[in-house]
Amino acid sequence: MSETGTFFNELHGPSGDPRRPYKEYSKWFEGEDLSRLRKKSQEAEQFFRRTGITFNVYGQDEADERLIPFDIVPRVLSAREWDKLTRGIDQRVRAINAFLHDIYHRQEILRAGRIPVELIANNDAFLPQMIGVSPPGNVYTHIVGTDLVRTGEDQFYVLEDNARTPSGVSYMLENRETMLQMFPELFSKIRVRPVQDYPTRLSRSLSACAPPATSGRPVLAVLTPGIHNSAYFEHSFLADNMGAELVDGTDLRVVDGRIAMRTTEGYKAIDVLYRRVDDDFLDPLNFRPDSMLGVPGILDVYRAGGITIANAPGTGIADDKAIYSYMPDIVEFYTGEKALLENVPTWRCSDPDSLAYVLDNLKELVVKEVHGSGGYGMLVGPAASKKELAAFRDKLEARPANYIAQPTLALSTVPILTKAGLAPRHVDLRPFALVSPQGIDLTPGGLTRVALKKGSLVVNSSQGGGTKDTWVLEE
Repeated sequence: MSETGTFFNELHGPSGDPRRPYKEYSKWFEGEDLSRLRKKSQEAEQFFRRTGITFNVYGQDEADERLIPFDIVPRVLSAREWDKLTRGIDQRVRAINAFLHDIYHRQEILRAGRIPVELIANNDAFLPQMIGVSPPGNVYTHIVGTDLVRTGEDQFYVLEDNARTPSGVSYMLENRETMLQMFPELFSKIRVRPVQDYPTRLSRSLSACAPPATSGRPVLAVLTPGIHNSAYFEHSFLADNMGAELVDGTDLRVVDGRIAMRTTEGYKAIDVLYRRVDDDFLDPLNFRPDSMLGVPGILDVYRAGGITIANAPGTGIADDKAIYSYMPDIVEFYTGEKALLENVPTWRCSDPDSLAYVLDNLKELVVKEVHGSGGYGMLVGPAASKKELAAFRDKLEARPANYIAQPTLALSTVPILTKAGLAPRHVDLRPFALVSPQGIDLTPGGLTRVALKKGSLVVNSSQGGGTKDTWVLEE
């Protein structure tokens, strides 16, 4: 177990002995034959291939469907660590929902001067069509994916909030299923909290957000952009495991003031639509008229209380990276408490002094597009060439308000299996919170993304990262 560094090592304590969460796993690993584990790793890859767990990569000349690499060494969190994260995420998600309700109603946070008005008024993610609209149960973000990074024993930071259509939960579930098949003996030795009931919890949470027009048991459906979307596997996986219908825009129409889906027995009204289509494409009558992915008139039905859309239109304003920099203020404004989970220090390039600092220190910083995602449109200064730095400098000077910058964090490492044994690699974590009028339900685990290349800090699957099973231990 070599390759130690200055980063917080989640496997080993300062003495070199396994940290408490990893003790049982380490004891098991020491008794294992490396060649057997490497064979198991190959079996896991075949399992993923047979199951069809792929993602599509846009703009690539090679085959667009790829397998996300899976590492068979789990990431292990103690019950105490998970409790800390649970309290922090619960607080943050409550604040995000309160912020969204406020920003589309009285806008008290703007009146109080805690957020600049122009940050909302000039933001493409803010939907004027949602002003005055209250979704069923006042739930805006039914599913939230909070990206976390770790830099020390008790130091976790929120890297970003995913409040629009967070993806990756199917990998969390399939990673666990794979581990259960590969190493059933491990789960009899180590008490790991289950994640397999997530689809049931999702179905229950969404059903609790059904609109007033619902009669009887709520009818759920998942709206997908179609088979060419990068997360199509997840859309079909979740619909199948929730017992919901998988639909696209051509399957839906307005019937008697409701959104109805085509069935063999005619059109059937939908109560809750878990949409995986972006706001712009949701309704060609209200947003992009050229959209072929949405449903004409769905926003009007929604505003009239005829359907629940999860997540609500307009939630993107809450995970905008410029808004992110104000999250500590947002949490305090709506909860009256200091944020339990810290933000990564952030420079807003729209501010001239911040821009000057960022330009002077570009090679030390990570710079991100305000609306960017998936690891695209970002600069990792320490890993960038002189040419890349110069090109990004031009972008920053041309459109400073389009970017934020952050320090390069010393991300924690967890072990992966290599030919030589275990080696540390950098990771982040995306737990998934379900929100309903009954409260916030956090599945114990989440998606751990790992930078498989030695020294790399970029964990996105589209940029060469892989995934791991995330274990939260029982008390």
